[in-house]
Amino acid sequence: MFKKITALFLLAAIICTALSGCGYEYADDLELSREYSREFAGSELNVYNWGEYISDGSDDMLDVNREFEKLTGIHVNYTTFESNESMYSQLKSGGVSYDIIIPSDYMIERLKNEDMLTKIDVSSLKNYGYIYDEYKNLFYDENNEYSVPYNVGMVGIIYNPTLIGEPEQSWRTLWDEKYRDMSLNFSNPRDGFMTAQMILGQDLNTTNKSDWKAAADLLKEGKDVLQSYVMDEIYGKMETGEAAIGPYYAGDYLTMLDNNEDLKFFYPKEGTNIFVDAICVPKSVKHLDAAMLYIDFLLEPRIALDNAEYIGYASPNRAVVENPDYYYYGNEILYPQPQDTPPVQYYHDIDPEIRKYYENLWIDLKLY
Repeated sequence: MFKKITALFLLAAIICTALSGCGYEYADDLELSREYSREFAGSELNVYNWGEYISDGSDDMLDVNREFEKLTGIHVNYTTFESNESMYSQLKSGGVSYDIIIPSDYMIERLKNEDMLTKIDVSSLKNYGYIYDEYKNLFYDENNEYSVPYNVGMVGIIYNPTLIGEPEQSWRTLWDEKYRDMSLNFSNPRDGFMTAQMILGQDLNTTNKSDWKAAADLLKEGKDVLQSYVMDEIYGKMETGEAAIGPYYAGDYLTMLDNNEDLKFFYPKEGTNIFVDAICVPKSVKHLDAAMLYIDFLLEPRIALDNAEYIGYASPNRAVVENPDYYYYGNEILYPQPQDTPPVQYYHDIDPEIRKYYENLWIDLKLY
């Protein structure tokens, strides 16, 4: 009998996992600013986003995708990527069609230049007015035809003072012999090069090959000090103390801080990258109307608030930033005062010849 009961519980657990329906309680007070049609119920939406980049129902927060499914009857197929470059490769291969993607600014510019995006009519989005004007008409989408801002952030350095003390607030700390085998760097070329370019005082969008070569040479000089190149692996390494210092996005630091209160953060004095990640619709879209509903849903004040609190990035949505109940309301890391804001540069799409050049330098670096 015990074995039978155990087997029944095991079967129930398997069914729960398969259906992803156990344990989550839908919101019964989900106040929305518009009504959402069910005319597309039964259709599917393929969403491709960064890892850890949407409120998923954990920690008593909303499961955004499931709330959207309940509201509209549209099933969300949700998959993740860990870098703009890996997302681009997947999209370029054409192996899978996506209806929604959320790339960063320079990648949006590249996708637009290569005619890989579908125009969207932002005037049809009831909640578009919540987006601050400062995040509209930016260089990668000057006429707001291809994207809707989702998150904003800057890159800084996370460190554990209990393991290494207080480092110099500079990108040079990643090259410091004192932190040998305890330091990390980015595993994607654009961010990895940025850490060296800032030290060298370069334009992050330089078209001078000698600049990229100098940055690659500097990265080679520091490679022996590094424990490893990482992307999302940094969470486990920094939270457990396996590594003690590494660069990453400010919002992710706040997520790591929840799991390791010893961690601290600074923006390097030389300056850093500022970025906007935005919602786009690729050419492979099969359900444009459903995609537009999904975009408007992400802009809803309640949805945007839960996303902002879960992700920990700065929000471009005024209904979030100006809400005194927002967990990160006035947070000095996400929303620094002008006198505390480091010099910043956006990444831009780069001439294909230069991009090919620095990508080959990056391959050489990783093999070095």
